[in-house]
Amino acid sequence: MPTSSSQSVTRLLLRADLFLTFGLFSTVMLLIMPVPPFLIDGLLALNIGLSLFVLLVVIYVKDPPEFSGFPTILLALTLFRLALNISSTRQILVNGYAGEIIESFGHFVIQGNYIVGAVVFLILVVINFVVITKGAGRIAEVSARFTLDALPGKQMAIDAELNAGIIDEATATSRRLKVQKEADFYGAMDGASKFVRGDAIAGILITLVNLVGGFAIGVFQMDLSLSESLQKFSLLSIGDGLVSQIPALIISVGAGLLVTRAAGTTNLGTQIAGQFFRYPRALGVAAAMLAIFAVMPGMPTIPFLGLAALAWFLSRTFTDAESAGAPGAAPAAAAPAAPARGAPGKPGESAAPAAAPGGDDVRKLIEVDVFAIEIGYGLLGLADAKAGGDLLGRVTGVRKTLAREKGVIVPPVSVRDNLELEANEYRFLLRGKSVARGTLQAGRWLAMNVAGSSVRLRGVPTREPVFNLEATWIDEVEKKTAELNGYTVVDPSSVLITHLSETLKTSAHLLLGRQDVQAIIDHLKTTHPALVAELLPDLVNLGIIQRVLQNLFREGVPILNLPVILEGIADFAPLSKNPDDLSELVRRRLGLYFIPEFEVRPGCVRACTLDPRLEQHLAGKVHRSPTDVGLALDPGTGRHLLEELNRRAADAQLQGQPLVLVVSTEIRLPLKRFLEPSFPRLVVLAFQELPAATEIENAGIVPLPAALARAEPLKAAA
Repeated sequence: MPTSSSQSVTRLLLRADLFLTFGLFSTVMLLIMPVPPFLIDGLLALNIGLSLFVLLVVIYVKDPPEFSGFPTILLALTLFRLALNISSTRQILVNGYAGEIIESFGHFVIQGNYIVGAVVFLILVVINFVVITKGAGRIAEVSARFTLDALPGKQMAIDAELNAGIIDEATATSRRLKVQKEADFYGAMDGASKFVRGDAIAGILITLVNLVGGFAIGVFQMDLSLSESLQKFSLLSIGDGLVSQIPALIISVGAGLLVTRAAGTTNLGTQIAGQFFRYPRALGVAAAMLAIFAVMPGMPTIPFLGLAALAWFLSRTFTDAESAGAPGAAPAAAAPAAPARGAPGKPGESAAPAAAPGGDDVRKLIEVDVFAIEIGYGLLGLADAKAGGDLLGRVTGVRKTLAREKGVIVPPVSVRDNLELEANEYRFLLRGKSVARGTLQAGRWLAMNVAGSSVRLRGVPTREPVFNLEATWIDEVEKKTAELNGYTVVDPSSVLITHLSETLKTSAHLLLGRQDVQAIIDHLKTTHPALVAELLPDLVNLGIIQRVLQNLFREGVPILNLPVILEGIADFAPLSKNPDDLSELVRRRLGLYFIPEFEVRPGCVRACTLDPRLEQHLAGKVHRSPTDVGLALDPGTGRHLLEELNRRAADAQLQGQPLVLVVSTEIRLPLKRFLEPSFPRLVVLAFQELPAATEIENAGIVPLPAALARAEPLKAAA
């Protein structure tokens, strides 16, 4: 249950808007209505107290944008101070008295000599206006410029981490708000520094007006002598100026502290102390130098010797604490280590945990992104959401599509710029190795002549990076012509995303690691615990399951039906532990699910076949080892196969269909491995994988090579 004091604080905070409105209204009234001296005393004391309170809040703020209300507070206090100046000026000029505080300040500072008072007042104004305000204003201006310049890059980084799956939507929203808040804060501080500068100038002018006007009123209206009038109104004018300039100086110091400090996890005092006393040897050297000053002829010995002793004592204290590993040895170095780990530090703990973050940083240097996209500086607009770029969102869409259609869990994809690339170039990196690259023309469209139109477009000739089709980069004016003549027109982001999708599909087996397989198994264990318990660890290990899944991914077979795959592995594992054999047996069970992808119409697959004699010949050339399977063909037979399939692949490409080859199960995998380098998109199926109701529409038969055909009668005769 909340206490009565906490309830009172809550009610007070809920009414803060009323207090602010009343305060601003009262400040405006000070500009108009005369205020009695006793009320001026109270308001001047309030002004000094508020200034000190703001300074203390600045000291305890950990991150400057946390105090985002400071520019508004600065404006309000400046207006309040000027209103008090006007009220006190009215009392000084009308009555020759503006309260005890102003008179006390005048007597205390001037001490009977108004020339000294004027000098002190001018020194305070110079310190405030020339030193603190000018420096703080310059820092605020530079900080605002750098923050605003870095804003797009920070937002791109947040979007990239969100699209890569590193952070969730709530964290991304929070970080965006923080970045925007930081930009707004430094932009407001840049403008707010002008208030302080104007306030200092106004203070000088008001003091001069009080001095000259008061002197004239004292002589001509109050019948004072020249010396009496000068002494009286100098005292009041300088006292009024000091009462105004001291709070202004305090607020200026607070503004300077706020814009000069960096974000941290501790308050300003702890942060400075931790950094200042982190190097005890420096204190020891300072002690020795102060001791030298103490023994120099003509120098006062006691002050320098006392400071030398204090510096030496602090140096020894912090050195001993550092040697013992106590937290006090380096407050700023040890304290942040505990929050980073999520647990507070405890007295007596070793200083070793403080070195852990450094070790983590070193380990991060050797970490490599599993998959990354690098783009040239000319393509940065594709990834900038504010400039209309949708690349990051579409990368997320590709990852979701592959997970939904193929069961491929693509790790987070990082998108970054690379100045080593050409302006319009991009590349895909798999564990730091470039696996594909291409070029784009930002602001243009890629037109592909898929329909075979005879119309030639004006633009930059190129080739489409995925299917190697002839294409042309055209501008917006030519786009309409291209569409009317049957060209397929796509934007640069679509080209890159299509290339990315195909690259991820062909590299899916390289993306799947043992840790990923373990995560898949752990997820499946919640719904199929009996299957996982039977399979692991008695029948197979994690590596065999990984190899089977990699074989399926390598040929584009989805693993969405993971229970069916694991059941097949469990059934056939007693017969063979070879991943290639297991993946071939599992494919037979999966045929019902992935064969429809290659059907030209429901229940019909258009495919090429091999001459039975050629199949028989290839079956005799199969070479198996404990780790691999392949074909050991003579050059003539291999060249014959490649030429025949190359011709049929060109025909299939013109029809917009993949080239499918159906063979017996004994040679399917060896033949696929043999042809894969030359025909990476060739689909090789086994008759045993086809569902019973599926028909084969023959697209051609690969004949037996002529040399083998001539040799067969000779063998038969022999």
